[in-house]
Amino acid sequence: MVPLMRNLLIALVLLPLLSGCVSSRIEQSRDSSTGIESDEAIVLLGRASYNDKQTEESFTECIADVLGGGDNPIRMIGQNQFRDDLYPWFEPRTAPTSADELGRLFTEPGVKERIASVNVRYLAWIDGDTVTIDKGGSMSCTISTFGGGCFGMSYWEEDASYEAAIWDLKTMTSTGQISADANGTSYLAGLIIPIPILARPENAACKGLANQLREFIVGET
Repeated sequence: MVPLMRNLLIALVLLPLLSGCVSSRIEQSRDSSTGIESDEAIVLLGRASYNDKQTEESFTECIADVLGGGDNPIRMIGQNQFRDDLYPWFEPRTAPTSADELGRLFTEPGVKERIASVNVRYLAWIDGDTVTIDKGGSMSCTISTFGGGCFGMSYWEEDASYEAAIWDLKTMTSTGQISADANGTSYLAGLIIPIPILARPENAACKGLANQLREFIVGET
């Protein structure tokens, strides 16, 4: 019982000092000026590799929610709808798996005309993922005739790194790139019941990338 009480006291002391802290960095490079009309739309495509990693659909959906909401919403086209509109170029066996392959796709006969018919002005190719880079600590859970609980502390550090390559589909040229990196450490504190303290670096990377993408698209410089 003494070790359990000691762990409980340690956790009670440390808990107020812990928070899911996230540090993030946003960078961009611009190749040409941009702008968008109210009837024009943006589509976000996550990297799709059918035999390796792929960008999480939840991440592109998060960016789309930010861009399509707020005081100055931008019209969004869902990636599934866009793939259907551009059938058969985005079928699994022929779909591009990188920004370079996407550029080559735009030179295919009929692609430019098909894109013009759906009035999509910009395409943002989203590439990246979130990985766990460190973890540690310990936690034990016990059950006895006097009750039970979980005691101890564990942590895990995650790094979210994503990049958006932006294409102007009116001119079929690359307009620039935006990168977002976020790092955060989450904790699970055992105070009889497990208490998670989450950093959510992927969410920070999503909001940072989305807000910068909005400024990039709407801006004129």
